[in-house]
Amino acid sequence: MPAPRAVTNHTAKDGQPAYQQIKNFVLEKIQSGAWKEGDLIPTELALCDTFKVSRMTVNRALRELTADQLLVRYKGSGTYVAQPKFQSTLIEIRSIAQDIRERGHRHGSKVLRLDSVHASEPQARRFRIAPGARLFHSVIVHYENETAIQLEDRLVDAQAAPAYLEQDWSAQTPNEYLMRVAPLPTGQYSIEVQLPNREVAAALDIPATQPCLVMDRVTFSNDAFTSNATMWHPGNRYKFTGRY
Repeated sequence: MPAPRAVTNHTAKDGQPAYQQIKNFVLEKIQSGAWKEGDLIPTELALCDTFKVSRMTVNRALRELTADQLLVRYKGSGTYVAQPKFQSTLIEIRSIAQDIRERGHRHGSKVLRLDSVHASEPQARRFRIAPGARLFHSVIVHYENETAIQLEDRLVDAQAAPAYLEQDWSAQTPNEYLMRVAPLPTGQYSIEVQLPNREVAAALDIPATQPCLVMDRVTFSNDAFTSNATMWHPGNRYKFTGRY
């Protein structure tokens, strides 16, 4: 990549503040893969020399990138590229693929299980369905670019989505499909921190000692049970956000 052009301490020729041009330079390095997670980036003095700006200007750029969790700074050691934390929105029910696409990244998935089961007594009580009712069961790993960020373990009412087992989950997510066949969902969710079992850890490519953020969500359509999804997210790769 060509060297960045020199800017003044205040405003670059394109009208952007100098600190913003430095931020853009660092972001491009990270997004292109030139600077990877854990890499030590140039010092403030080196960036001052490259961009011909004051240290205060460079410090502002790096401070804002650190607040955005793209960089991490260690006193006496330097500034490093942080491990990315992928975000998902709460309150409204969204597809993880939609979130990933809106970030300009690539969504991928891998189906680990797709079959049918019968509701147990505890499941029947929780979902307000008959014991032994037919449920579809899917286990899918979702990827952002090449990184596993969610294991989705889902039970779906067979009457609400009779063609569930026939869908191509590389072309759509279960959430996207269910929003079409069982619209206007209502429900409830909970989030807690749990350690993954061996199977979950292997699917997410994390050690079994890595805590996960686990969302358990039950949805209904027209007061009839639709789906129960338990979604595991590596705690060091993911964070939930929302609006209120």
